[in-house]
Amino acid sequence: MEREEAIRRLQLLKGEDLHKVGECHGIYATVNGRQNKGWAGQVCERHLGLPLNSARSPNFGSWELKVVPLKYLKNGALVFKETMAICMIDKVEVARNDFYASHLLRKLSKMVVVARTVESDYTEPSYVYKVIDFVLSEELYEHIEKDYDEVRSVIRDPRRGFDCLTGRMGVLVQPRTKGPGHGSQSRAFYARKELLREIFGSLN
Repeated sequence: MEREEAIRRLQLLKGEDLHKVGECHGIYATVNGRQNKGWAGQVCERHLGLPLNSARSPNFGSWELKVVPLKYLKNGALVFKETMAICMIDKVEVARNDFYASHLLRKLSKMVVVARTVESDYTEPSYVYKVIDFVLSEELYEHIEKDYDEVRSVIRDPRRGFDCLTGRMGVLVQPRTKGPGHGSQSRAFYARKELLREIFGSLN
């Protein structure tokens, strides 16, 4: 699907409860009594006609779809609930490639990002709030390249290596563990809230 058509279709979801949209596609926030953490993204993908997919390439070929949660503070301000996973970190791929040839850049270069509001419980209504057509600017490219190079230097350093990657690294993009439990050996690149604010601008 072309990017422009996808954005048009996603805009039609603004104000819609994704739980109800998901029911039409047989996708639920709870599966076998447990939270289905990726349900909101799956709903948006199915709304656009994409089968459930875990491929490493951008999920619509030339562009990437991401969904991020927002929450309301007690004062009514709308903020990002959490950071956004971008892609897994393959230590061999990162060690071999500079940022220009990286999987991270392929994911970031052209994204369509959907923001949805959430309540305190994941089973409560979740409404599509904003759809952003994001193209990586030269300024952001330079900042993220520095974050990537920091990760790459740690991985390539025989005294440190992959296991020394920590979420304290990076200004806009950070490497963090991904998977069940704090002992997970998997790492992923995450967009910090600072980068999300660059992507969305003002939320209110």
